[in-house]
Amino acid sequence: MKIGIFDTGLGGEIAAERLRRYFPDAQFTVVNDRAHLPYGSKSSEEIYTLTHAAISPLIGNCDVLVIACNTATAAAIDRLREEFPDQKFVGYEPMVKPATALSRTGRIVILATPAMAASVRYQKLVAEYGQGVQISTPDCATWASDIEAGNADAVNLGDIDANADVIVLACTHYLALQDRIARAFPAAQVIEPTKAVASRIASLVSQPQQ
Repeated sequence: MKIGIFDTGLGGEIAAERLRRYFPDAQFTVVNDRAHLPYGSKSSEEIYTLTHAAISPLIGNCDVLVIACNTATAAAIDRLREEFPDQKFVGYEPMVKPATALSRTGRIVILATPAMAASVRYQKLVAEYGQGVQISTPDCATWASDIEAGNADAVNLGDIDANADVIVLACTHYLALQDRIARAFPAAQVIEPTKAVASRIASLVSQPQQ
C-alpha cells in the first residue's frame, strides 16, 4: 500500500511516524510546503492553492492521500475530492465530538491555528457537537513556526485553560508538544486523531474501486 502524506512541514513527518505503527508494511511518501509555512494565518483560497500545488506529485501515485494539515483539510479537502474523484483522501480534523464525549467537566481546549478556528468546517463541528460544553481556543498563531524552527520548548502554554479535562491537538505540528502538555496538565486527557485516521485509511483501502 502506498500512503501519501501532506503537511506544511514537520507535522507531516510526525504524522507519518505515528501512522507507520499501524501500517508497518506501507510505503510512505511525505511532501511539505515549508516555503509557505505557516498556513494558519492565510486565507482559505490561498491555502487551497498552495495545498493543490504541493500534493500534485502524489495525485494518482498513492492509494490514500492524507492531508495531515488540519488547516488545509478545512480549507481544501472538499474541493480536492471534487477535482480528483479517483483519489482517496483522508483529512486530519479537530476532535470536537470525541472531546465532548470524554469531558466530565464540560470544559475543553482546542489547540488550533487561527485559520482552522475561523473555518466553516470547524464552526460546523462546534455547532453540531459542542453544545453544552465550554470550548476555549487559545492563540496558537506562532506555535507551528516555533516548532518548525526547533523551539518547541519555548511555546507558551500559559493560555491553556487549566480547568479543562480534555485538550485537543488540532494541528499535527502540535504533536511535538503532546508529552509536554500532558505533563503540564496531568488532570486533562490530551487527544489527537492518529488512531481515527489509521482506521479511516484501512477502511478506504478495503473498498473496491468504483
